[in-house]
Amino acid sequence: MSTAKDGDSVTFHYTGTLSDGTQFDSSIGSDPMGATLGEGRLIPGFEAALVGMAIGESQTFTVPADEAYGERNQDMVQTLELESFPDGGASIEIGQTYEMTTHTGQPLPMTVMAIEENEVIVDANHPLAGQDLTFDLELVGIE
Repeated sequence: MSTAKDGDSVTFHYTGTLSDGTQFDSSIGSDPMGATLGEGRLIPGFEAALVGMAIGESQTFTVPADEAYGERNQDMVQTLELESFPDGGASIEIGQTYEMTTHTGQPLPMTVMAIEENEVIVDANHPLAGQDLTFDLELVGIE
């Protein structure tokens, strides 16, 4: 029986949960997800779990934060001027995500954490940073 290895295109179903049991994502009820192993499109710990699996095989595993989206980095929490937002910040709300651009032109999503008089506190950490992620995974196909 063939098992998944680097370079293979694989399809799979998964459900991701946090350590408290909260589900953060799932492919169940939709088409399976697909990726080519070794391209780096999947979080490292998730991709490592796929390697060596056979079609129809299932497993549950936990990816520690440092192999998922990394630890939270307090340096990624910034205070910006309200006027640097669209409409001068008139329509900004806590919890909204805005895409800013880094000095190198790369997109950087930031979530609004707080709004003060003329300033906005934003967090550019990935929303799952600092979280250990548990996955239920089933390999559906290998090409």
